[in-house]
Amino acid sequence: MSGALEIERVFVLRAMPQIPAHAEVWKIEQGYFDRSMTEAQLAERAYPEGRVRCVMHGDGTRAYFHTVKQGAGLVRQETERTISAEEFDALWPLTAGRQLSKTRSRVHEQGLVWEIDEFHSLPLVMAEVELPSATHAITMPSWIAPLVVREVTTDARWRNSALVVHGLPS
Repeated sequence: MSGALEIERVFVLRAMPQIPAHAEVWKIEQGYFDRSMTEAQLAERAYPEGRVRCVMHGDGTRAYFHTVKQGAGLVRQETERTISAEEFDALWPLTAGRQLSKTRSRVHEQGLVWEIDEFHSLPLVMAEVELPSATHAITMPSWIAPLVVREVTTDARWRNSALVVHGLPS
């Protein structure tokens, strides 16, 4: 597994923006492991911490990942490794009741990658951008700016892992 800092700002949008034609579009299925497992249960299952994800790229190829994120807010620790389809298939049932699917549009703009997630089972669209540093200033792209409801970077209720357990915050 490789570990790195993830520096990311996250925004709730009122609707899906008009995505630029040069965007990459991914279909994502991800599931979260039960955080209430005991240490003995964790030991039995090799690595049921964090999430597993299947990404289907626009060309139909699939990639599979196991990811653990730690911390809160703007800067978090992210450890991710590529796993096989077989590993994903074995681990996926362990995330039952904590799964989501979304369509992600990735747009390279102003030296950054903006990711727009449209959730399939929730009435929710979110935009996020990973930054090279915590102090890096951003200019919201004109095709996103009018749709921003609020920034939720520091509100853990808007993390995907919380959304699959608790639904949309009130």
